[in-house]
Amino acid sequence: MPLSQAMQLAREHELDLVEIAPTVNPPVCKLLDYGKYKYEQTKKERKAKKGQRVGLLREVRLRPKIEEHDLQGKIKITRKLLMEGNKVKVRVRFRGRERIYPEMGIKVLQKLAESLKDVAMVSNWSTGEVRNMFAVLAPVSREKSKEVKSNAKAQNA
Repeated sequence: MPLSQAMQLAREHELDLVEIAPTVNPPVCKLLDYGKYKYEQTKKERKAKKGQRVGLLREVRLRPKIEEHDLQGKIKITRKLLMEGNKVKVRVRFRGRERIYPEMGIKVLQKLAESLKDVAMVSNWSTGEVRNMFAVLAPVSREKSKEVKSNAKAQNA
């Protein structure tokens, strides 16, 4: 229909004439309430965003001479972060003369990774830097963690 007729029809029904496909010949237009349309689009976008999960990279810092009780506290915090679905970067920081004993840092990281193997797996391990050593722990899926727990129970029995 001609443009003038379409505009008159839109005014009669108190709607907007919205051009859908301007490149085709003739251009395609639609009668709709544009404000309502934009509102519904933003509502759909918000709903889609709500369903998305943004995985964060959280960090836990340790020292190579950490005491057992303090290490258990850090393990508890790390476990909580992993259960929330976040990746955790565990950093061991060396200061002063501690730098000449990197095996102490490796031992601490291995102990932490071993105690969290039911909820996490080590996705990245770096010992290249002089002052820092870190491991990135990624949460394992719920099914996999149940499988690991059942295997551990079977080995203990």
